Amino acid sequence: MSIQLTTAEQLARCRADFRMGVGVVLCDGASQWIVASAETLSAPRFDGLRALGDLEIAITNWRAVTLSTWANDGDIARIFVPNDQGLDWVRSMADPSDDLRRPMLGPFQHVYDGDAQAHRLALSICKSAHLLPAAVVVRVTGQEACGLHSVDLQTIKEADAVLGAQLAHISTARVPLKYSKDARVHVFRPQDGGEEHYAIEIGNPSRAEPVLSRLHSACFTGDLIGSLKCDCGPQLDAALKNIAEDGAGVLLYMNQEGRGIGLANKMRAYALQDQGFDTVEANHRLGFEDDERNFLLGAEILRLMGFDAVRLMTNNPAKVDSMNTAGIAVSERVPLKAGHNHLNADYLATKAAKSGHLL
Repeated sequence: MSIQLTTAEQLARCRADFRMGVGVVLCDGASQWIVASAETLSAPRFDGLRALGDLEIAITNWRAVTLSTWANDGDIARIFVPNDQGLDWVRSMADPSDDLRRPMLGPFQHVYDGDAQAHRLALSICKSAHLLPAAVVVRVTGQEACGLHSVDLQTIKEADAVLGAQLAHISTARVPLKYSKDARVHVFRPQDGGEEHYAIEIGNPSRAEPVLSRLHSACFTGDLIGSLKCDCGPQLDAALKNIAEDGAGVLLYMNQEGRGIGLANKMRAYALQDQGFDTVEANHRLGFEDDERNFLLGAEILRLMGFDAVRLMTNNPAKVDSMNTAGIAVSERVPLKAGHNHLNADYLATKAAKSGHLL
């Protein structure tokens, strides 16, 4: 067995480097790029990159639309960083928090030369690291990148597939709950060292028939501190109660906070909502898709637990589609309506109108 890092492990290391503000080298034969997160890059490192050559910033299509420009490479935009602009300009390109008070004014100089695969991978790493999806990129030659972690682009056919690491079952213990004393918590860990996910199994559900299940994404604000901006906490409570009353089932608790963008970006989205944007619009202004979660991880957990069919408690058709696509048959969609209040009425209306939730 090789002791070398797998591609998924290399990308996990890149994710950690991005969060620390450290650059990473992406290689394609003789071509090399140093890429770094626009959010975490320090001023001295920014100046160091600028000394190596012309700087570019890569942003997503949604962020480009917000800046009244366009994605010149399909789903991303590559924009030249003007020589008279510094790190503050780069961060303003990445962060929409001050867009209304001090909008970024173009025209921006787009970059068309060369391939955009390094830029696209850098944005994928930003997203998986729960950072703003914006990356600083500089093409280098020779030994300028010596000492930084390197990833060979030729080993990466599809970044999204690599970033979705496989899960392993780590541990199980009995945890009596208020709705059922007969409950066990299972912990699953991605093989790339990413965030762990959990399964709460109540009773002794049969593996030979569809199991009553809920695919629940972590929500610090709703699940833990009782936020009234969403319906997550009441849905979690109602799902556990329904499973207990049914006699057996599984609740999957996935660490995919804020529709997969992380808690820091979720708070950024909340701040944008206070400026008058809805949930989807806020995500787009940040540069994210409507929903960045990977529901296939839930299907993998169910498969590892021995299930191949579910009665899925959800109002989200995308979860049903993901389960079926992953080979976990959804025999029934069980509606789960809880937590409606006057403070989240607009939020729920947006989920129904723009995300197709059946409310």
